[in-house]
Amino acid sequence: MINKEDQSLSTREQCKLLDVSRSTLYYREVEPKDYELELMRLIDKQYIETPFYGSRRMTEWLKSEGHQVNRKRVQRLMRQMGIEAIYPKRSTSRPAPGNKIYPYLLKELKINRPGQVFAADITYVPMARGFLYLVAIIDWYSRYVLSWRLSNTLDSDFCVEALEEALQQGTPDIFNTDQGSQFTSDDFTKLLLERNIRISMDGRGRWMDNVFVERLWRSLKYEEVYLKAYEDGHHAMSSIAQWINFYNKKRPHQALGYKTPAAVYTIQLASDSATDTCAPVATDLTPAVQEQNPVLSWELWNKLKQITKLITEPRISTSRCLP
Repeated sequence: MINKEDQSLSTREQCKLLDVSRSTLYYREVEPKDYELELMRLIDKQYIETPFYGSRRMTEWLKSEGHQVNRKRVQRLMRQMGIEAIYPKRSTSRPAPGNKIYPYLLKELKINRPGQVFAADITYVPMARGFLYLVAIIDWYSRYVLSWRLSNTLDSDFCVEALEEALQQGTPDIFNTDQGSQFTSDDFTKLLLERNIRISMDGRGRWMDNVFVERLWRSLKYEEVYLKAYEDGHHAMSSIAQWINFYNKKRPHQALGYKTPAAVYTIQLASDSATDTCAPVATDLTPAVQEQNPVLSWELWNKLKQITKLITEPRISTSRCLP
């Protein structure tokens, strides 16, 4: 927008007309130093254990581990990572100006079927050099990961991409998120409102309002992220894709009667759809589906096969991919 070669208007005048600071013209983003990446990794790991630690306690914990850091530095790193202490408090921060905040709708709501509530959240993913942000959308009842995306910026684009994919697989009654600017943006909420999906948003600093996504992050980080040092964004993408496929289709959950999220999500949806369906028995179904649903139409079975292939390899937009 600003042409430094323009002889008719100086750079100062062009900046004044556009209402931007001249310093932004000369700013070049600096990659985090190795020691700061190590501090961010330690903060992230401790935050999973003690999400109620604010910058003061996190600073003292880092000092106890032998790191000479001050609170200001820890505050900056925590802001960069997009995390804050979890405890009831006044709403001192706000989403992007002008974005609407919706009430929390899940309190005392009985969630007893898949497709009733979808939920989304963002977490920080460390790499050997640099870091990424991961957004995931899950079905609340079955814990099934419907879609996910990686980005190295906290804009709304990668969240919108994940939402578009999730909504191709079903339309929930309620969609729950936190109050982050990515989820309150017009691009994100418009997709939900167009489908008459009720929007629910957590109270600030209340991780229990989105507890199942928080549990997903804990499992992902202890079973995958902390065990590996991703070389770059592509390595992170392929490795996380493998883990999510394992989580969805092979990892049994005690709360689900030791079934996998995929089994609960697909079988229950098939059962609900087959209630009003009168059709011949499908003889080539998997034993689990045959046992739960002896009567399914071929059209429904084809839908069911599509659902079981929900996890495709998500893409990191090249404009946001770290080297």
